[in-house]
Amino acid sequence: MIIQQIIGNTQTQSIEGLEIDLLEIEWFEATKRIQRRRTNSGMEIAIKFIQEGQRLHQDDILYQDDKKVVVVHIKPCEAIVMTPASLLEMGTICYEIGNKHLPLFIQNDQIMMPFEMPMFRWLEASGYSPEKQEIQLLHLLKSNVAPHGHGSTSLFTKILNIAASND
Repeated sequence: MIIQQIIGNTQTQSIEGLEIDLLEIEWFEATKRIQRRRTNSGMEIAIKFIQEGQRLHQDDILYQDDKKVVVVHIKPCEAIVMTPASLLEMGTICYEIGNKHLPLFIQNDQIMMPFEMPMFRWLEASGYSPEKQEIQLLHLLKSNVAPHGHGSTSLFTKILNIAASND
C-alpha cells in the first residue's frame, strides 16, 4: 500500500470500534519522505510524501477502512532531558546544542535530544543538570535556516552585508 498523505490524527479524529494497527518508527524516521515499513500486524506500507516538509507525528492516521486503522507510534529512546531554571538558561542551552547541529526537541518545558555520552558530559561540565531518560521524542524543532559553515562569512555576516548595501 502506498501512502502519499496523512489522513488524520487520533487526537482529533475518532477511531472507536476499529482495530488499531501500529506503525512503530524511531524519532529520526518521522522526517523521512520516502520509506518502506511494516505495521505490527505485518501490513506492508510504502510512504512517499510528495510535498516538501511533510513528516509523521505521533498518532497520525495513515490508513483507515471500516475495520482497521493504521496509526503512527514513535518509539521511546534514550534521551538527554534538561529542565532549564530560567529563560536565559533555556536560550543558552538551545543555542549551544543548535550550534553543534544536533537535533533538539522541546516538550513539557523541557529540552530533549537523543542521548550521546559526549554531549551529556559536556552539559554536566558546563554546569547544567542533564538527565538520561527513556522517552518519546515528539516535537522536533525545525530549522528554517540553510545549513552553514563556520568560515569567514557567516549567514549573519551575509545578512548584514545585504542590509548595508541597501542603505
